Amino acid sequence: MFVSKSLLRMTLVAALAPTLALAGPLADAARKAEEQAAAGDTVGAHNTIRDAFGAFAATLPFSIGKAVFVSTAPEGYGMYAVRPEASFKAGEALISYVEPVGLTWRPADGGLLESHFTVDLELLDPKGTVLAEQKAFGSFDFKGSVRNQEVFAKLTLNLSGPPAGDYVLRYRFRDAASGAVAISEQPFKIVP
Repeated sequence: MFVSKSLLRMTLVAALAPTLALAGPLADAARKAEEQAAAGDTVGAHNTIRDAFGAFAATLPFSIGKAVFVSTAPEGYGMYAVRPEASFKAGEALISYVEPVGLTWRPADGGLLESHFTVDLELLDPKGTVLAEQKAFGSFDFKGSVRNQEVFAKLTLNLSGPPAGDYVLRYRFRDAASGAVAISEQPFKIVP
């Protein structure tokens, strides 16, 4: 069976047209950034992508992208060493690195943007029974000229006197501007 090249091309275009039409603002920004980079405007390309990603992230539901126990305090966004095991000796600090996604940024004084979230803590047994809790365990404020997406929370919990056994550390993040809630749960063990 012979199929002409033009018929094949028209069939491909027809098949891809819905996908191409749905590319959206991120694809448009990527195209513009590539043009800027090719023209030697590195900073403009970077800013175009950053701003487009910030606008896109504002449409995402508030959630937790990553929550891990770390060996030492993180030095910055993505700058951490994951703790190899979630086993802790009694009295040892539990340090969590947590990345919220979809924060709400609102206008602030001086033409800046701001975001704020609080964190509540719950300590659970493996069956889900709340053993301890603390409201407003952490509070985080961010202010800047862009909708920064490289935001993280370092949360340190010092437990005194829990018996050896399995537990779950639950952090409840609350976006102050939207009221949205996102939860992270980290199972861990206290060992003798």
